[in-house]
Amino acid sequence: MASVTFDGATCLFRGSDAPAVDALDLEIADGEFLVLVGPSGCGKSTSLRMLAGLEDVSSGRILIGDNDVTGLDPKDRDIAMVFQNYALYPHMSVAENMGFPLKMAGVPKPDIQKKVASVAEMLDLTPYLNRKPKALSGGQRQRVAMGRSIVREPQVFCMDEPLSNLDAKLRVQTRTQIASLQRRLGVTTVYVTHDQVEAMTMGDRIALLKDGLLQQCATPREMYDRPANLFVAGFIGSPAMNLLSVPVTESGVKFGNHTLDVARGDVAGAGSQVIVGVRPEDVEVTSNPDGLELVIDVVEELGADAYIYGTPTDKSIAIEGSGDDALAKPFIARVDGRQVPEKGSKVFVHPKAAHLHVFNKETGERLTS
Repeated sequence: MASVTFDGATCLFRGSDAPAVDALDLEIADGEFLVLVGPSGCGKSTSLRMLAGLEDVSSGRILIGDNDVTGLDPKDRDIAMVFQNYALYPHMSVAENMGFPLKMAGVPKPDIQKKVASVAEMLDLTPYLNRKPKALSGGQRQRVAMGRSIVREPQVFCMDEPLSNLDAKLRVQTRTQIASLQRRLGVTTVYVTHDQVEAMTMGDRIALLKDGLLQQCATPREMYDRPANLFVAGFIGSPAMNLLSVPVTESGVKFGNHTLDVARGDVAGAGSQVIVGVRPEDVEVTSNPDGLELVIDVVEELGADAYIYGTPTDKSIAIEGSGDDALAKPFIARVDGRQVPEKGSKVFVHPKAAHLHVFNKETGERLTS
């Protein structure tokens, strides 16, 4: 087992002006499960491939434990890679696929069989050891691919969107199994996904990238409660955070006909307008004329809860695009599933003061402490 360090690691592809990964500084503790997440093209898979030795590091370095592996071949890094497409040998049985890395390393056959049997039991694959991959489901094939990595007992697991080929129900089940298995094994794991729900539910910490730059690295709870900037705020959370451009006043910031109490020191120097962020579950919805008036366009009923999607009647209020989507958004609020307002009706909403996020409109950086 070992820690992983990205020390100013940069990857610039030939013919490109902008780095795919730009001076990445990241410390991953021994035994930690770190998730690299972000939109397509943000550099997360490139970062993982740099760690695995599949992409060259243009500048900076990568360490596994105390060893600088920047110039080492992939086979010399003691890492195991799990790919999105399983990469199993179709002519080999499950047992042969799992034992293949040990066979190539010259491990005696009895030891291979013992190790494969132990890992197969751990992954509930014992009944399938004599089957070929074509006779397995997608989830079973992914477990075989993981088993092939586990038998090697590497210092680091690298997983590149391993669940993207599975259907929604199986994806939820398998991500739980992977997270549980990693904690049992205690192997340092770097996991790449574009799915922020996957990142939130699996990782000890999340590293969010955009355009090759690290935006924030924190625990799921910290990233959800204290996003470092507008991009993080808009990307993390489902449904996404509401982000509104509102005017600054002497006593705080204006939110419709409601004034939000924001310390002057937090918005000093931010200009005449700031971005206020509020998550759908942190919104008070009322018929009293206090707050921002919305016309309800859509209602999503989910049983115990429901989400309303509304448009402000005040056209001067701009709801900003969030995450990697620059399109304007409706305002979203969570309500009691048994007391749902009707479509087309008008309601007033305002944020709960304890869960308010304020950002600089120009820089996107967080202002509230």
